[in-house]
Amino acid sequence: MLKPPHPVAVAAYLATMQLNPNNHSIDASAATTRMEHEVLDQLAAMFGYPADYMGHLTWSGTTANLEALWVSREIAPGKAIAHSADAHYTHSRMGEVLGIATVGIPTEADGRMSLDALERELATGRIGVVVATLGTTGLGAVDPLADIIPLARQHGARVHVDTAYGGFFAIIADELDPETARHFRAIAQADSVVVDPHKHGLQPYGCGAVLFNDQSILRFYHHESPYTYFASTERHFGEIQLECSRAGASAAALWATLKVFPLTMQGLGAIVLPGYRAAQTWHGLIAESDILQPYQRPELDIITYLPRVTSMSELDRVSHAIFEMAADTTRPQQTHLATYVVTPRQLTARGIDLEPDVERARIMRSVLMKPEHEPLIPEMHHHVSMWSRRAYEATH
Repeated sequence: MLKPPHPVAVAAYLATMQLNPNNHSIDASAATTRMEHEVLDQLAAMFGYPADYMGHLTWSGTTANLEALWVSREIAPGKAIAHSADAHYTHSRMGEVLGIATVGIPTEADGRMSLDALERELATGRIGVVVATLGTTGLGAVDPLADIIPLARQHGARVHVDTAYGGFFAIIADELDPETARHFRAIAQADSVVVDPHKHGLQPYGCGAVLFNDQSILRFYHHESPYTYFASTERHFGEIQLECSRAGASAAALWATLKVFPLTMQGLGAIVLPGYRAAQTWHGLIAESDILQPYQRPELDIITYLPRVTSMSELDRVSHAIFEMAADTTRPQQTHLATYVVTPRQLTARGIDLEPDVERARIMRSVLMKPEHEPLIPEMHHHVSMWSRRAYEATH
């Protein structure tokens, strides 16, 4: 999931760092504080949040998610966090940091959170917040947010959306599968949402953002300090965030980038859409292949696939051999691949039955988040198919 920052972002970041503003307080960041407010307004509008939202940029999606879960803990002390079993590993870690339990909800065959399993867990009364992931790190799967929200409301639980990876796909919702689009549009009804501009937003690390649907949570941030917040009657970001010092250069970089690529189909959408199309195209080629087969249909720009073999152990051997061939920088063909670990049960749920002679095996995973991936798909498919044949021959 590496994507170089846009030169506009780099130039704005480097220029601003020479002044080194600290967006903790207006005293130390008058210009970049205003820039941050402008980009936050645009992010809030992208998700359909109201004008009285609250939020700020962060160092990362992890920090942003931690803050949203901290607010949920303050609202419902002693209640647990429910998240998809495929959610980012940091959610369970943040539960440990916050001293509250986390519950992993099983997923369906499409990698989405099971609504039946969630409803059973909500019925226990112990869940304070449900985390819906819109774009899981492994599969790019989109949890059924539009259906999660009414279930959570029925049981008095908050809904937090972790769309650190997938958030900017909200711009191209009209181009997505209608069911996927329905869940992106439901973000407007969620209590909080996190997005990472340093992923699809063309920003350098680290730049995350957390937004809340209303300002009633401000009471949890109240603190007094005799040595800051003295230069303005406006609210300082330090008064509404867990972090203290935070580089204003991140706000300047995002502000400048959105001047060039606004959050529209013709702006940043034109950067995001090619990756989605590339994933759909490659998925189609893999489905027709005699050497490869899809693991599941991509919802965003992450595809997963595997060689056509007969056992789990064979799957792991061949997948590893493919990965090693792709990683060989001495080869003239360069297509970077990653792997994803699956179980026999997960494969069977997707209609792939292999001899379960080992408990887990690796399959292939490709993240197509760069616009230049789209025209390269035929070549990339050729490379991976060629390596798959060679790997199969080398391991048999």
